[in-house]
Amino acid sequence: MARNYVPLQQVINDFMLSLDGNDFGAHVGDSAVRNFALRGVRELGFDLLKVIKSLKLPVNSTNNTVDLPDDFVDWSKVGIVGGDGLVYVLGENKNINYSQKYSDVNNVNYDADGDGLLDREDAKGATSGNTGGTTDDGFGSYIFRNYVYSNSAGQLYGHGGGRYQGEFRMNLDQNRIEIKSNTDVGEVVIEYVADEARSSNPQVHAYAEEALMAYMYYKIIERKAAVPANEKARARAEYYNERRKANARMKSFTKEELLRTIRKNYKQAPKG
Repeated sequence: MARNYVPLQQVINDFMLSLDGNDFGAHVGDSAVRNFALRGVRELGFDLLKVIKSLKLPVNSTNNTVDLPDDFVDWSKVGIVGGDGLVYVLGENKNINYSQKYSDVNNVNYDADGDGLLDREDAKGATSGNTGGTTDDGFGSYIFRNYVYSNSAGQLYGHGGGRYQGEFRMNLDQNRIEIKSNTDVGEVVIEYVADEARSSNPQVHAYAEEALMAYMYYKIIERKAAVPANEKARARAEYYNERRKANARMKSFTKEELLRTIRKNYKQAPKG
């Protein structure tokens, strides 16, 4: 465990010890307290305590897909690692097809698992009656290309483009990544936002410990009819104040970072 993180169970224990018999948040079961703590870890984690993990995953050679990590929330980068130890990103292409079709036996669809939905299977091939392919009439070469170097076509400055090691598309319906590459890619690296609440031993950054305990107290009393409205408002304000403080600490801007940012404005790069 990283030294700047605190086990969630320790935060829960500290929270329980801070309550006395007269507190509005007292007399709450351990399971309820842990449930609110996990919800707090998830909420704080998505907004200001994002944990970016990097995972190397194998490519399924039968359908060119990669299963998403079990704690996946959102992606930051997908690519392959070169011999120099750098990640070379794959370009996102939302036109990559990952459609399915109804499974059938003797032209009869079925629901084998009994979930009320007909079973489906991958059908990523071309649709009938359309051969696919491109519709380039050659005119684009005069509009979007202005030089040829080493058998490669260049792009006009400002038109974007760039070279990727392949392309991908997120398939959240089937919890996987669709890969399209001109080379035999056996593994990809994904950098992604992880859901810390799914961990067997969740952790909380030390900067956010007070914010989490304020969240837990606020959520415990929020729906209690016996708690006065002004106490609920006070607990809510305290939570957002602790959250603001945690966010400021997590995103502190040092003097060295300021100097590096200023110096970047004076760097010149050669024009391509």
